[in-house]
Amino acid sequence: MRILPFLPLAMESNWANYKHLQTLSQMLLWTAVLALALVAGTHADLPKAVVKLEPPWIQVLKEDNVTLKCEGAHDLGNYSYSTQWFHNGSRISGQDQSSYRFKVTMNDSGEYQCQMDQTSLSGPVYLGVTSDWLLLQTSQLVFQEGETFTLKCHSWKSQALNKITFFQNGNPMRFSNNNSWLISKANHTHSGDYYCKAFLGKNLHTSKSVTLTVRGPKPSNSSLTLTVVAAVTGIAVAVIVIILIVLAYRKQKQAPANPIDDEEAAKTEAENTITYSLLKHPEAVDEDTEPDYQNHL
Repeated sequence: MRILPFLPLAMESNWANYKHLQTLSQMLLWTAVLALALVAGTHADLPKAVVKLEPPWIQVLKEDNVTLKCEGAHDLGNYSYSTQWFHNGSRISGQDQSSYRFKVTMNDSGEYQCQMDQTSLSGPVYLGVTSDWLLLQTSQLVFQEGETFTLKCHSWKSQALNKITFFQNGNPMRFSNNNSWLISKANHTHSGDYYCKAFLGKNLHTSKSVTLTVRGPKPSNSSLTLTVVAAVTGIAVAVIVIILIVLAYRKQKQAPANPIDDEEAAKTEAENTITYSLLKHPEAVDEDTEPDYQNHL
């Protein structure tokens, strides 16, 4: 009568396999949800506002006039949305327009952000205010290969300059009476330390050095999306492989270790099958035992 232990063992094995398959299905489902969230989740957010400087220089001299503009999505139209401005994380009181102009002081250095009614908070834009006679101005410190940018040798209160020289890594690169230097199709050779020298009246002045970096081409959004999808897919495949290895290991561990165990297992299964059959058809026992009784008499 080994049918009682046999059935629970079979049920436990099937239940364990069912639980493993259920766990695998749940993990695959959550992996798919994660992939969709990473690829499409950003589209559900509000468009991000953008702070722009006019003129575009991120370094200015004390008493220069600067205009900050907050721009949102292109489909916002000409409607005037209420705007919040932030300086170094603190809200600027009394400023609710999308742009405002002011004359900078030394206290105006720092990061500026904005947010409109139909946008999320913008990224920070840094504005540096310097007190000096001469300043080398640039629109940013990091550029991508192939970009065009301008360097400007700027004087305090925009006084006239002459005999202007631009330097890169200590070497004179451009002599001109024009205070701007246009660099087109930038590459890695344009990375380095820049400054300018110029005569202000009869006096020669030198600006402080500015470090510029030119990096490789910026990856496109489609390439970034493909990279994210590939990463998520790789994680999903790794999880599946691990689960399959665990299942195979458990199955191998539960299997008989040698032929003797196989024979005993087969014998036990046969006995259990016979016992189960006798319990299911008790009339077969009566038919088999009745002739033996008569022969005995």
